[in-house]
Amino acid sequence: MVEDQIKRRGIIDKRVLAAMEEIPRHEFVEEGLKGVAYQDGPLPIGMDQTISQPYIVALMSELLDVSEEDKVLEVGTGSGYQAAVISRFAMSVVTVERIPELYKKAKKTLRKLGYNNITVVLADGSIGYREYAPYNRIIVTAASPFVPDELIEQLTDPGKIVIPVGGMFTQQLVVLKKEAGKVIKTDSIGVRFVPLKGRKGWENGA
Repeated sequence: MVEDQIKRRGIIDKRVLAAMEEIPRHEFVEEGLKGVAYQDGPLPIGMDQTISQPYIVALMSELLDVSEEDKVLEVGTGSGYQAAVISRFAMSVVTVERIPELYKKAKKTLRKLGYNNITVVLADGSIGYREYAPYNRIIVTAASPFVPDELIEQLTDPGKIVIPVGGMFTQQLVVLKKEAGKVIKTDSIGVRFVPLKGRKGWENGA
């Protein structure tokens, strides 16, 4: 997976590559899909949600540019796989899931695999999570109609957000860098994520 799907597409961050070589992706998918866990594509995890394509997990992790002193907020825990990857080179990860069934399953999986620097929270992540704010890095793993102000407010200065922004079916992966009170936006590639739900997501925010 790492050689064929990730390195060949230009991912060079050694920490990201090492994490994705080490982490057992098959532990984060349904029993009947374990045989295809390392294939090049997203997979369903129930409740109309997916585990992202390995390359997209790697790309977002690289764009986030996490250091070992960083506290990271992830919006959209899903299976817990993206949080597991980031946890290998972050100080700590707070990951927020709004669907109780996925929250319980991800928490169980991450605990079983020994990821002790990840805190899994059941809440509306579209407005961030103020209890542990501020965060040095924020990653959103669902499609947002815009960048919620709450996420920018909960980001340190300097800090960085990686988030897919756009319509319900196609989005642009966006990197926002907060520095000296200003927010600079850079576009990455086109992507397709499940919609972000919540107060500042597609349920109420658009």
